[in-house]
Parts: sequence; C-alpha cells; structure tokens
Amino acid sequence: MRVVPLIVGLVMAAPAWAQLENITNRDAINALKSALDRGSRAAVAQLGRDGGFLDDARVKIPLPESLRRAEKNMRRFGMAKYADELVVTLNRAAEAAVPEAEQLFVDALRQMSVQDAKGILTGGDTAGTAYFRRVTADELTRRFLPIVRRATARVGLAQKYNQYAARGVRVGLVDAQDANLDGYVTRKALDGLFFLVAEEERKIRKDPVGTASSLISKVFGALLD
Repeated sequence: MRVVPLIVGLVMAAPAWAQLENITNRDAINALKSALDRGSRAAVAQLGRDGGFLDDARVKIPLPESLRRAEKNMRRFGMAKYADELVVTLNRAAEAAVPEAEQLFVDALRQMSVQDAKGILTGGDTAGTAYFRRVTADELTRRFLPIVRRATARVGLAQKYNQYAARGVRVGLVDAQDANLDGYVTRKALDGLFFLVAEEERKIRKDPVGTASSLISKVFGALLD
C-alpha cells in the first residue's frame, strides 16, 4: 500500500502534501530521521571543537550579567587579560560538553514514534529541533554539568561567583537562574547547541538536494513543490 494513514493524514492537513502521494510512511520517516541526524551531527561537530562557541558570535557565551560590571572594572585597570581568560573558560567548558549530545540525539531518533514524525513533518522549519529539545534537554543538562564544573573549577571561578551571586539573589540584584555559574554555562551551552541544530534543520529543509541524499531530496523536495 503506497498511500498509508500517515500520508493520507498529511494530505488532508494541507494541499501541499498532495505531492507526497507516492511516498510511503517508511520513506517519509527515514528521510526525516536522516535529515535530523545529519543536522544534529553537523551542529555537534561545529560546536564541540576549539572555538566552536568562542569564535561564533551567534553562540559565544558572555559573562553573566552579575560579572559584567566587574569585567568592565578589570579592563579599566589593565586587567583585560584576566577578563578574557574568564570568557575563554566559560566557552571552552561548553565546547568540551557538547560532544555528549551526539549519542543522545541518535537515541532520540531511534525512539521517535510515527506520531512524533508526523508532528515534525507537518510542523515548522525547526519542528525537529523542538523534538530534540523536548526529549533530550534534561539528560543533556545532567551530562553537561559535571564537564562544565570541572572546567570552571580549574580557575577557581565558580565557587567565588556562586557565593557572590547568592547574596545578589537575596537582594534582587541577580537573576535566580544565573546564581550558579555552572548552571548558567550549561544552560547557555544548550541554547547554543539547539540554535545551531535549528540552523542546520532549516538549511536541509530549504535545500534538500544539497544533502546529496536521494531519499531526503525526494521527501523534502516534495514539500517544497
């Protein structure tokens, strides 16, 4: 049977899906998984290298707001080197943590249900990224934290910052979600990762032929027609 329930539902959902009449459930889901696998691996590879965060203004992690006043003073008094080292430490911590995401993304694709796939295929340009965030964010946070913690501990920064920020929270000067430096870096690392996964997903949806995969081109090309 070529036109199966998933595809029938998609065709009913929007006239554009009539282009998928000759594509099976299996082809549609395999193309989707392949596209998301490519995009997520590309994002992890780009961010999980030296400079992945630090050299990309879109995802570079700045010092938390609570430290930026101190950063300005350090630069004013000729201590720019130390301010720069702090920024480098935060971004290197994120770069070290990101490779942990690769296997979790693979597992998320294996566990994807037909209903999940339907939602992603009929969703927007970053529906696949939203799926990844929903099913992996908690475990990514758990895995990223100890890696980030080791990196910030090497410069003795986290403990001092956490003590200062805790006092800031009590008097309303520091946002509670930024009160723990390791948690802040982990959250920013996840934001950067999912930002880049979304960019890769958009790229594949816009130019499926560029993937050099006949199956991805077949399925996503039909959506563009």
